[in-house]
Amino acid sequence: MLIIPSPKLEANTVNALDSLLQNGAPLLALAPMQAITDLAFWKLLQRYGGPDVVYTEYFRVYATAKVDKRLLRSITQNSTGWPVIAQLAGEDIPALVRIAQALEGYPVAAIDLNLGCPAPIVCRKKVGGALLRDLPKVDAILGALRDAIRKKFTVKTRIGYANADDFDRLLALFAKHGVDLVTVHGRTVKSGYAGEVRYDCIARAAAVLACPVVANGDIQSAPQAQAILQQTGARGLMIGRGAIRNPWLFAQIRRQLEGEPVDLPTGRDVLAYVQELVAAVRPPQIPEHAHVKKMKKYLNFIGLGIESSAQFLHQIQRASTQAEFARICEAFLDHPHPMPLVSPGAVILPRGAE
Repeated sequence: MLIIPSPKLEANTVNALDSLLQNGAPLLALAPMQAITDLAFWKLLQRYGGPDVVYTEYFRVYATAKVDKRLLRSITQNSTGWPVIAQLAGEDIPALVRIAQALEGYPVAAIDLNLGCPAPIVCRKKVGGALLRDLPKVDAILGALRDAIRKKFTVKTRIGYANADDFDRLLALFAKHGVDLVTVHGRTVKSGYAGEVRYDCIARAAAVLACPVVANGDIQSAPQAQAILQQTGARGLMIGRGAIRNPWLFAQIRRQLEGEPVDLPTGRDVLAYVQELVAAVRPPQIPEHAHVKKMKKYLNFIGLGIESSAQFLHQIQRASTQAEFARICEAFLDHPHPMPLVSPGAVILPRGAE
């Protein structure tokens, strides 16, 4: 497949985001996914075109927190040429300020506040998406971080906790505190990753905010990506699960936006990707059974783009050895047919974009 690579910059300079936003093309970002989109995955994604910018897994921040050394290596050892944005998840304001200022001493393009993670273990600690239940607290956190951060300050958010009733109030807080870029996942925290994405809310954010707005949520194909940009007026796209399933997606989107034909990978292309993924994300000295378990996290996303996905996922979840894992992947993917790599029932175009 022909790959259109992402533009290479002087990575992680304070002006990296400005440079990307001023080049005229929509910003393409890889979403932060805990224990999934790590440095090893970034390096693998380079072979497939990749995004323009990457976000770290979130740095968990609490009163006695120190900068996570493992996550810090994704910044200090980043060799991709892509600017890195360091994401924070926390609610202790002095600690958030302390960790943000510490991270600014490393080559990051921005500091991002996580206001969107719906994971129950995160929300129980009143961080991530749970903060959307307490907008006065969000107001205080945004103010403190804006005062403290000298580089770019960005936010990744949902449209609300249980509903979108306070979304306009939330947008007003982003405007009040001069946030430099806002990524909006068009679902509530309670919705998790199910249900319709509210592209109308993303469009409202793009219309109201002076800063760039990036659209996020179930972006699975190049035609859909183009339609979302047109419908919302967003300045860019953030993709997580879709990029795990389809590492060619960023390159496909670039071709779509340039009016070029979009090639689809064959089953054997996808099989080769899975084989590369197995090798790329394997930590040193990890036992075989533990690595098979780790790979199932990725295959949960990839499997949804495979024909007979339910049967594939049923089998892959029962694999206990690398040999079983490889045999199942070969049985479903060793073929020459093109694969769209979208999940069953996916809305390929947002409502109103047909």
